Amino acid sequence: MQTLTPVQTNEREIFMDVLRGFAILGIFIANLGAGFSGYNPGSGQQGAMLLPEWDHKMGFLHHMFIEGKFYSIFSLLFGWGIALQFKRAAEKGINALPTIKRRLLFMLLLGFVHMMIWPGDIVLFYAMLGFLLLPLRKFSNKTLLITGISLTLLPVALYAAKSQWQWLNAPAGLLFETGQKIDTLLTGVNSEESYREFAKNANWWDMLKGNVAGFFYRYGYLFFVSRIPKVLGMFLVGYALGRSDFYKNIAQNKKIIYWVIGVGLLIGLPANFYLARYMTYFMDDYFNLKTKGLYQTIAYALGVAPLAMAYVGIFMLSFQAAAGKKILSVLAPVGKMAFSNYMMQSLIGNFVFLGAGLGYSGTMGPFYYTLFGIAVFIIQIIISTVWLRYFNYGPVEWIWRSATYKQWQPFRKTASV
Repeated sequence: MQTLTPVQTNEREIFMDVLRGFAILGIFIANLGAGFSGYNPGSGQQGAMLLPEWDHKMGFLHHMFIEGKFYSIFSLLFGWGIALQFKRAAEKGINALPTIKRRLLFMLLLGFVHMMIWPGDIVLFYAMLGFLLLPLRKFSNKTLLITGISLTLLPVALYAAKSQWQWLNAPAGLLFETGQKIDTLLTGVNSEESYREFAKNANWWDMLKGNVAGFFYRYGYLFFVSRIPKVLGMFLVGYALGRSDFYKNIAQNKKIIYWVIGVGLLIGLPANFYLARYMTYFMDDYFNLKTKGLYQTIAYALGVAPLAMAYVGIFMLSFQAAAGKKILSVLAPVGKMAFSNYMMQSLIGNFVFLGAGLGYSGTMGPFYYTLFGIAVFIIQIIISTVWLRYFNYGPVEWIWRSATYKQWQPFRKTASV
């Protein structure tokens, strides 16, 4: 019986690696603000790398152009990639489902490992939602698109409902309470202020114990912000994109791409401007389920996915030009090793900012940590490019593929791929 085999180098869609590399940059900058840097604009923190005026402006730009857009692109690519695996298997008369389930299972296990390094991990979450995608893939492309778009808008209704019926917040509340109990038990942390002090002085073993509680905080947050429909919706759109061979027929689909870019910018830019305002000035209202929190949710739903799709459309068209392809292909090695680079970013973030490492937590604002994130990304481009001259995969990708296909994959370039 034939079984699905790994995608060969000459079968890879380079554009997807390029887009994945671009997404990794945005995700790292977002994660620096969300956790690694320890930056808190209202805490009165002081230091040479804290520039109140510039940090305020940069933070606003992050909310407007980065917040949510890059995990949305990554979600799109996830669905797109799964579709290509099923399509490739169908062309060879192979049942891909067992292999893809095994791939998701090992992705889930690797996500658990990464979560013990960085509780803001998204891999475990993607793997779990990947199992939800599998039965939905049988929908027609039109149904996938309609369902996907509807899911990205669903958080508005969910937020309004939670504002009226508090019991709908029970899953998030239970997870937060569990995280607090575990935190107090394992680390003694019982407030945001005590956590900042803990992060400055804890050793690596203490941080590992803290990340156990971080799992529950993370999933409490994901439930509260309705991340499930947001990500699953983009999975479905990506699956339809991959199954329809939209990108392979880009010449015939240019009109659609121009529409996606136009609508994405026309709706996405003003919506994200208001999203940035609400996130900058009224974030407490969001978490307290107040009216401005609902407005923020509406701005997010109307702004994030459309602007993310506009980014994708711009990259698609740019990649068709010879000059654009040459420039953007620089990102491909990072995208090919996306999982390894994602974990590397977490290790770097921990080492630079936590007290067990260099201890820069709370000393670097958005202006400087953005420059830091770009610098790390440039280094990752160089490392990934050199690495892939000698090896077929990144180290994490090699482990993942070997586990998925139940045999060690050829690691060094001397092997035939």
